Amino acid sequence: MSEYSIQEVQRTLGLSRGMILGLVKSGYVTPKVGSRHAYRFTFRDLVVMRTAQELIAASIPPRRVAQTLKRLRAKLPGELPSGGLRIRAAGDRIVVQDGVQQWEAGTGQYMLDFSVSGAPANVRLIAPPAAPAPAAAKPDAASDLFEQGCELEEEDIRRAAAAYQRAIDSDPSLASAYVNLGRLLHEQGRLSEAEAVYRKGISHCPADALLHYNLGVLLEDIGRRKAALEAYREALALQDDLADCHYNIARLYEASGMTRAALRHLNAYRKLQSG
Repeated sequence: MSEYSIQEVQRTLGLSRGMILGLVKSGYVTPKVGSRHAYRFTFRDLVVMRTAQELIAASIPPRRVAQTLKRLRAKLPGELPSGGLRIRAAGDRIVVQDGVQQWEAGTGQYMLDFSVSGAPANVRLIAPPAAPAPAAAKPDAASDLFEQGCELEEEDIRRAAAAYQRAIDSDPSLASAYVNLGRLLHEQGRLSEAEAVYRKGISHCPADALLHYNLGVLLEDIGRRKAALEAYREALALQDDLADCHYNIARLYEASGMTRAALRHLNAYRKLQSG
């Protein structure tokens, strides 16, 4: 298992020495003590400290930060899972995904996906019954449909997805519609459909970094880590300030034993976050 000095943690995550020592004193991080009584941190420790950094930056009350970190530490695996480990913000919650399981770090409660995913993967999304579209769409029709999809996400995901599909049909070069439609399908567990949407979007909008990044997240979720890494690299080649992309690449490099490469991307992540 790779180990990091307190100086490397400071450079990588941008945390002060005092905060790092505070997390150690509180028992949320339990580094080894090496030669000359120097702390040696694991990659798991970095995950916990990165989560602490994000919670504090989001102005989460200290008591909730402590509770979240305590539960996160208790449930994190001893080694980085072969399928990787993803941590994402969901409002004011921190959601951890370990393979096919996902749980909320603050409560430790496992989160289930209640979406219906029994439809065949090749079923094409269609709009619900509605007034027929005008024969000659106005130039901004696709943008209007995209905005409609964004508004519908709060009340009806299926209608939102249909609006995004209609936006794509109206303007195949509207990258944001592919991004949002792919994300909705991904969240519903319709992974093959989501991948098809992302790849179609990339074929029409090859210079959109977010499409490549989202494709990478999806590929990582289904265990295709090599392909995910390639997608992340492509995203960074197009837009090198995608902080989460650097972080995800670092995780994949760390899991492959490529410590130097992992640190390079963690440093890039830290610089982007602090900037």
